[in-house]
Amino acid sequence: MQKKQGPASREAREAGAATLAEIAREAGVSAPTVSKVLNGRADVAPATRERVEELLRRHGYQRRRANTTAIPLLELVFHELDSSWSMEVIRGVENVAREEGLSLVLSEHAGQLSIGQSWVDGVLARRPTGVILVLSGLDAAQRAQLTSRDIPFVVMDPAGDPGEDVPAIGATNWQGGLAATRHLLELGHRRIGVIAGPAGMMCSRARIDGYRAALDAAGVAFDPALIREGTFHHESGHAAGLELLGLPDRPTAVFAGNDLQALGLYEAARELGLRIPDDLSVVGFDDLPLARWVGPPLTTVRQPLVEMAEAAARLTLDLARGKQPPTLRMDLATRLVVRSSTAAPAER
Repeated sequence: MQKKQGPASREAREAGAATLAEIAREAGVSAPTVSKVLNGRADVAPATRERVEELLRRHGYQRRRANTTAIPLLELVFHELDSSWSMEVIRGVENVAREEGLSLVLSEHAGQLSIGQSWVDGVLARRPTGVILVLSGLDAAQRAQLTSRDIPFVVMDPAGDPGEDVPAIGATNWQGGLAATRHLLELGHRRIGVIAGPAGMMCSRARIDGYRAALDAAGVAFDPALIREGTFHHESGHAAGLELLGLPDRPTAVFAGNDLQALGLYEAARELGLRIPDDLSVVGFDDLPLARWVGPPLTTVRQPLVEMAEAAARLTLDLARGKQPPTLRMDLATRLVVRSSTAAPAER
């Protein structure tokens, strides 16, 4: 009687060719066809590919790295690649890749937080050392595909909850929102607006939660009329800034979800004849290099993007080498950097 193989069993992991032969028999295809699916080859019918992938998941198949030739490169995947924020992340991953003698491959998904199957197929064909996904995620089937090929992956700054078993590097966004708002409260502000990022992003929600916690601790009532949701871009900060600053009882300070939104708010204030910080205090988030050079220099919450990217790269390489990290989730500390864009509110 043939021994039954459960998901992720030792037999399924170590039976290499036997497991592939069994999968081929169950799928009604040849072993070379299964090999093509494993290697991300395009010359397999979609229905056949789906059937084989389902059997790979069911058997808990995982290719042993020792039997494969991984290309010495890291795949760095962005949902959007259009700002100095992205450049800081690239710099951090490149620091580690250079130390380790690895090449770096960049890809971008036009603002989509989910990853297309065509990209996954390309990764299976390239077989990189590992993958780092920035503000993106994989669905369960895609995770199983990478796991079955022994391609480790790490999510940096996850947009949503990546799952308990998914390695992830983030930042203390809640504490950052708390520190930014507490700073404004200590200066004497009580009408504090927020320009937030997308509600669907975990980091954006955490920053607003920190803002609300600071208000609550200071005994200041939360006013939903002072909240504007947008995207992490200049244009969003500008549009939301015009709305907030056009209110009859406008805020005396605004906490922007990131530095780019803060710069859009700067432009909105200029158009309305408001001076920063005399008429309006502004706090950003990220502490991008440009925050020091705008006029006035921007008070912001420093998110250690380079260090986060380095940590994600090192965690990816540890996983590729078979090392078990002490934890799969790590949040690096944020801190407030006070510059000239914040001051006590002017008398009205």
